[in-house]
Amino acid sequence: MIPKLIADARKIVFKFGSNTLADKDGRINPVFLEEFADQAAAFIKTGKQIVIVSSGAQVAGLSTMDKWARKRDLHYRQALCAVGQVELMGAWKRAFEKYGIHIAQILLTGDDFNDSIRTLNMRNTLFTLVDEGIIPIINENDTVSVEEIKIGDNDTLAAQSAILWSADLLVLFSDIDGLYNKNPKEHPDAELICEVRDIEAVKKNITIGNTNSFGTGGIVTKLEAAKRVIPYGISTIIANGGRPRVLEALAAGTQSGTAFLA
Repeated sequence: MIPKLIADARKIVFKFGSNTLADKDGRINPVFLEEFADQAAAFIKTGKQIVIVSSGAQVAGLSTMDKWARKRDLHYRQALCAVGQVELMGAWKRAFEKYGIHIAQILLTGDDFNDSIRTLNMRNTLFTLVDEGIIPIINENDTVSVEEIKIGDNDTLAAQSAILWSADLLVLFSDIDGLYNKNPKEHPDAELICEVRDIEAVKKNITIGNTNSFGTGGIVTKLEAAKRVIPYGISTIIANGGRPRVLEALAAGTQSGTAFLA
């Protein structure tokens, strides 16, 4: 089903979490970005359009300002994101520029999605950028976000962006291969669920577990993201973004994942 979803989709939103983008030393991995850019450029040549939702600002900030690594004050965390966002966008720019593809930065807050004028402006900007062959890279505006206006996680942001752009497909990259019946990091016998047509029914038959990367900001938020977009006719794929040549492998059916069908 995953190869068919990708083949049929023209407008695809790809979401990357910090774990996918970072290397073993916790720094933004340029090799991974370059590999993805190479595959994305090939997709674009076939007529597909791409929007990226990218985490990683705080990780990139820590890589640059490691003297702040132990600081937990909110102001320092926001300052780290301000520094890191520049580094993150620079890494994406370098990855795509060898293919003659420009990128654009869009930073959003929860308030932006709750204001009809801002929403219209965001939508118009997205359509204009993509129609001109530019890849928008969206992230939450952590520098100004506080609890009242915070989106919360980039799975939610990716879902909201997919709806805003009227995407055909949402791809959520994770550090696991998809949705399992129980946490694969805790249970070696966990079974991958390859296809989901009823999210609520599936939720009743799986065990989330206690590992933070799986249960908090992990599979739970991805399930909610899929649930959010399906009423708009947007199917969702959860897959391991760290696999080699992940786009090509998913399109060819040589990499497993979970497909949520709209």
